[in-house]
Amino acid sequence: MTPSCDFAGARFVPSPNHGERVGGRRPDMILLHYTGMETSAGALEWLCREESQVSCHYFVHEDGRIDQLVAEERRAWHAGKSFWKGETDINSCSIGIEIANPGHPGGLPDFPERQVEAVVELCRDCGERWQIAPQRVLAHSDVAPIRKVDPGEKFPWDVLFRRGVGHWVDPAPVGGGRYFQRGDRGQPVEALQSMLSIYGYAVEITGLFCEQTEGAVAAFQRHFRQSRVDGIADVSTIDTLHRLLVSLPNLGD
Repeated sequence: MTPSCDFAGARFVPSPNHGERVGGRRPDMILLHYTGMETSAGALEWLCREESQVSCHYFVHEDGRIDQLVAEERRAWHAGKSFWKGETDINSCSIGIEIANPGHPGGLPDFPERQVEAVVELCRDCGERWQIAPQRVLAHSDVAPIRKVDPGEKFPWDVLFRRGVGHWVDPAPVGGGRYFQRGDRGQPVEALQSMLSIYGYAVEITGLFCEQTEGAVAAFQRHFRQSRVDGIADVSTIDTLHRLLVSLPNLGD
């Protein structure tokens, strides 16, 4: 008997790659990915093969169709080595959504409108049922900077926000002014690292603008300041980060 789907508009396409959520965790995060493979059919097949050892809860096709691969109560294997606000087992606390798109290897094409609309509806439904805070709708690149870059700088986070999904402020325009980059050190770098860490990124507060800090800045830009992703903390990046922090309903979330 085919299991019923948690999301009413989905078709169940089972993946064998899942387990128990550690410690009985409930999902309190939604993590968005792109498939990064040439075809959606190939990506879906891979996620459903035991040998791949990867899976997700939902797969969103280019035309907006949604498949459910793993029940939401189960721990899908999509985040890998990751971190957010002290949490290292992201798979146990998240719902993973794979969005069919060849990604950077395929030239990072735009996400079709029908597909984005489907992602919005799915995220809203999951968010409402599990009471997931807007600031915990995240990119794979947010929780695994340097290692991952999906769903990429073309993903329309602003569109999702206008439809009630995620956390967003309009990014400050790129311009001149002082900036910080790899190798810089001092109190301003420490302040930047503190802001990134408070938001959730894996950054040690050392006062040295290291590779880890550069990766977190690039991940932040890829999500929240998409017009330039270079890992350099310019005025636009810092201002956008500051306004995001100020707009949080509770810094403890």
